Amino acid sequence: MAAPAPDPIEQALQLLRLLEADDLDAAIEAGLARFDATVVPGLPPAALARLRAARERLLAAWAARDRHRARNARLARRAEAREARRARPAPAAAARPALPPAAAAALARARARAGRERE
Repeated sequence: MAAPAPDPIEQALQLLRLLEADDLDAAIEAGLARFDATVVPGLPPAALARLRAARERLLAAWAARDRHRARNARLARRAEAREARRARPAPAAAARPALPPAAAAALARARARAGRERE
């Protein structure tokens, strides 16, 4: 059986105490990210504003962390792709002839003539 939901006012007061003590880790464990300040009408406006601001800063920090991780992953993928392109062997020079076909034929005829003249 699930534990009963904490009283919103009790939870708000606990979160405020933790934030006042600058114990953000304990505030996160106590449910700061899930806390909905709109369901606690009995708290002073300053306390509600502090809870909202702390929650928004926490969520913004988590979003920034996610963006940073995504950026690092993207940069790593780009670096791997760049290294893979650099590591590819150069195309073999023997794959294409050194001379165009017409020039090769002219050279062969010239060599044949030169060979006949020497005889």
